[in-house]
Amino acid sequence: MNWAFLLLRIAIGLSILTLLFLSQRFWYRSLWRMTSNWGQVWLRVGARLAYVSILLIVIATLIEAISLGRGRIIPRASLIGVLTGLWFFSALFSYLAVKMVHGLERIWRWTRNVTASQAAVPPQTLAQAWPIPAVAETLADPGRRYFFRAATAAAGAAPFLGAMYGFAAERLNYQVRRVEIPMHNLPPALDGMKIVQISDVHLSSYMSRAQVRRAVDMANDLGADLAVVTGDLITGMGDSIADCIEEVRRLHAPLGTWGCNGNHEIYARVEDEAAYRYSQAGMKLLRHENAQITFKGARFNLIGVDYQRERTSRGQRQQTLAGVEPLVRRDMPNILLSHNPNSFNRAAELGIELSLAGHTHGGQIQVEILDHRLSPARFITDYIAGLYQRPLFSAAVNDRASAASDKPPVTMHSSSMARIYVNCGLGTVGAPVRLGVPPEISLLVLRRA
Repeated sequence: MNWAFLLLRIAIGLSILTLLFLSQRFWYRSLWRMTSNWGQVWLRVGARLAYVSILLIVIATLIEAISLGRGRIIPRASLIGVLTGLWFFSALFSYLAVKMVHGLERIWRWTRNVTASQAAVPPQTLAQAWPIPAVAETLADPGRRYFFRAATAAAGAAPFLGAMYGFAAERLNYQVRRVEIPMHNLPPALDGMKIVQISDVHLSSYMSRAQVRRAVDMANDLGADLAVVTGDLITGMGDSIADCIEEVRRLHAPLGTWGCNGNHEIYARVEDEAAYRYSQAGMKLLRHENAQITFKGARFNLIGVDYQRERTSRGQRQQTLAGVEPLVRRDMPNILLSHNPNSFNRAAELGIELSLAGHTHGGQIQVEILDHRLSPARFITDYIAGLYQRPLFSAAVNDRASAASDKPPVTMHSSSMARIYVNCGLGTVGAPVRLGVPPEISLLVLRRA
């Protein structure tokens, strides 16, 4: 048992629960202070009871999110579930934003007090020598208080407004991203071959069949030669893998539709069912297996694996893509479908020229500050979204990859490079919000390196 890893997981879990408790207590106390001035008792009591009811639903939704649908509390596709998810997300980040402004105000006051205490002239002497600035400073205090009050209000409102925009607009703003990918040792006949990729559909209360159908229609309009789906068709046990595959089967490509399992297929315990339903729909889910596909007389090797765990249940590191080496061909290009982009280092070491992944959702929320992209996905991987590369046959190390950067475009130049494309996905997990990371349908065009 890796006790350090276990203690780290416990510490992270307790920190999250503490933040949840503090944020909800903060908003309840704010409501209590606001309603205390209301004249009618029934209005005060009604507002507070309504908040407590909402809070109980939030807790139920959180339990369901942790259990990933086991013993569903909130009905699937429920408006209540959607709204409580938005409230949970917005309240937490609003609380953090307000506390940040309060922290800045305390720092400002501390700096001001330190500066005043270091002044060589006593306060009374300063007032006699410079009466006008002293009066001006006194009059400026209301302005300072107003500024920090306004900043607190803006910080508290911004996450709520951002969440509503991310839910109502950007979450549904499907975008096609066309990327040309140079491939080492690509036969001339495969130059220009088009692959359409969708990933992380997450059919759930936040992603309806109609929304999946719209994405599939957009993918079909691209006229790709090969279609791939890189995992996470659903979110939890309460979601229908059958419904999702019924929509995915509408993908049309001359070379067929291929896929791999993601981590949420494991959580929902539908890995075998997904493979069966794929085959019944005329598609193929590759589970630690490969297939040679011919296009215009040239062949390539398509490999697919289930979700690659980086640690055992005891918290010990383990090598990804274990046992995949026999599936790799040396006489034709290899394309790997692996949901977890962190398998890329090992794929490059094995000589796999191209990996296609998802899993990150691009972080779902991304902001750019001073030309640096800040994304929650950076905590789990260096391969956040877009195209990356590293030398073929280079040793796979456990350290985070040095080839990744804040910007997806490739920065190294060599014909002997392995490459990975990380799709931002269609759906959401946790908060039904996307900001700065719209849902993506990838059109990947292979080019000779």
